Amino acid sequence: MAVLPFFAASAQDIDKKKMTKKERKIMQDRIDSLYNVEAGKAIDDTAFVIEADEVVFKRGYTAHVTSTTNFVAVCGDKAVVQVAFNVPWSGFNGLGGITVEGNVSRYEKKKDKKGNTYIQMGVSGRAISAQLFITLWSGGNKASVNIQQNFYSGRITLNGTMVPAEQSTVFKGTTL
Repeated sequence: MAVLPFFAASAQDIDKKKMTKKERKIMQDRIDSLYNVEAGKAIDDTAFVIEADEVVFKRGYTAHVTSTTNFVAVCGDKAVVQVAFNVPWSGFNGLGGITVEGNVSRYEKKKDKKGNTYIQMGVSGRAISAQLFITLWSGGNKASVNIQQNFYSGRITLNGTMVPAEQSTVFKGTTL
């Protein structure tokens, strides 16, 4: 019992101590590594969401968007793609954009020497027929998904973070 106050006092001293730049970098690298492992497990379970905060259009135009309404979700053999922009009209999904659902086919996963994970899959449904090319960059949970339409040259890229489906905070609009 006499030792307990000593540990409490020393813990307060550690909290007050400022971390050096090197220590902060080491701590951030460890956190990013844990996020990467968590995202990798979600890929293996085919239960993940890429919450996008940036949309890149066909000709390179970039728009910063809200991650709760712009996402690609994969859960088993189902996928949802939603984009919503801050525009004055409600769009097809009620959020200023479009939400489409489809079935996943040809789900292929590869990993390169640098630790980047690549997923290629087809998604087809009532309002979508596209190929999705997903990249989970090594060292964190940053991800990119390139969506290419099958019947015309439409292409869009979403950049954001990958999280397991159960940890996602996205809001799904009305589907077509």
